Amino acid sequence: MQRSQTMTAPVDTDGVRDARDATGYTRAMVFLTVIFFMWGLITSLNDILIPHLKSVFDLDYAGIMLIQFTFFGAYFVVSLPSGWVVGRLGYPMSILAGLVLASFGAFLFYPAAAVPSYPLFLTALFVLASGITLLQVAANPYVSLLGAPRGAPSRLNLAQALNSLGTTLGPIIGGMLILSIPVIAHSIRIHWSAALNQAYTLRQTGLVQAPYLGLSILLLILALVVYFIRLPDWRTPGKQPSWGLWHDLLHQRRPYRHLLFGVIAIFVYVGAEVSIGSFMISYISLPRFGGIPVDRAAAFVSLYWLGAMVGRFIGSAVLRTIDAGRLLGCSALVAAGLVTTTLLSHGMLAVWSVVVIGFFNSIMFPNIFTLGIASLGSRTSQASSLLVMAIVGGAVIPLLQGFLADRIGVHRAYILPLLCYLYIIFYGFWGSRRIAEVPDTLSPLESRV
Repeated sequence: MQRSQTMTAPVDTDGVRDARDATGYTRAMVFLTVIFFMWGLITSLNDILIPHLKSVFDLDYAGIMLIQFTFFGAYFVVSLPSGWVVGRLGYPMSILAGLVLASFGAFLFYPAAAVPSYPLFLTALFVLASGITLLQVAANPYVSLLGAPRGAPSRLNLAQALNSLGTTLGPIIGGMLILSIPVIAHSIRIHWSAALNQAYTLRQTGLVQAPYLGLSILLLILALVVYFIRLPDWRTPGKQPSWGLWHDLLHQRRPYRHLLFGVIAIFVYVGAEVSIGSFMISYISLPRFGGIPVDRAAAFVSLYWLGAMVGRFIGSAVLRTIDAGRLLGCSALVAAGLVTTTLLSHGMLAVWSVVVIGFFNSIMFPNIFTLGIASLGSRTSQASSLLVMAIVGGAVIPLLQGFLADRIGVHRAYILPLLCYLYIIFYGFWGSRRIAEVPDTLSPLESRV
């Protein structure tokens, strides 16, 4: 039985690599693109769950945004323990553990739909997201290590492009399987008998069971593949808890400036991206903006994520010649302009302005991530866990936008993503610059471990 192969360290130059290492890097990169695809598909299915469960359980916008709050809240809760797991198990075995946990979370959708219970759905989402969090903490830095450091942004953009293929297909598949039966308004169902309401609810929630059971099986198969193939592995010596790095961020901010600002940038970027996708079906189904039925509106969500996929393929090539920070700032500038356009317009202009944002979102996450972990050496896995923890922005910002939507309307609530993009403009042009060398010493907290 073959297990992951522990290696000394990835090369630090662009010189010729050992042919065996190159083969191992290529095999690992190919497999990781499949992993990135799967968690992209799973994440975008939330955009289909939101309008579906909102109608089934008769929830307001703030209530239904608990889906994103629970899903992305797992990143905040689980990312620091995930950094510890990666340090103990290494990258391949941590990826295996993440796949098994995510598989179990997807399976839990079956009993949640059978009850049916909204809190059980949220529990299943939390377990599923916990597995994906571990995958993120392990896989993102793993990709950056599979070759020369100079090519890390390009490799991560390529992997994220496959992630975007998953987010593109997710709404299409989910729309066909989950939104296939039209929902009936609560104002009509209140006149039904309790038995008829129960039968209707079971029928609607039952549409969720088959897709998530299939995902559970696929994730388990991927975990078995990880277990039986040899993947390159690097181990960081000693235990280096992420709270030690937090100590240094607070007391030696100058060397870690790009990481500290990067944590905030990930928070607002993921929050903006998730908010736009989460509200898109509700937004473009409004009479003033498109009046498109929810099953057809799912196609626009797919186009939003398709733009991100195309942009990441282009970005992977462009980043070989253009500075990552400058490209990030320019993309955020255009995205801010598009959000402003949708705020000041209506009809299909407002709809397409939101959809096209996906293209300019494309390179933001991988660029912020690689800029944030740049030059951190042995602390790369720690920094990775902090950046992944900041994905909790996908929990907080959509919930805040839900409160705004309930009070000022879905349209005006898009002011919140605009503010997020303004910060990313700052990070791309100024906040990502490294202005001091990172000390290669352990903090007092780490030295006592």
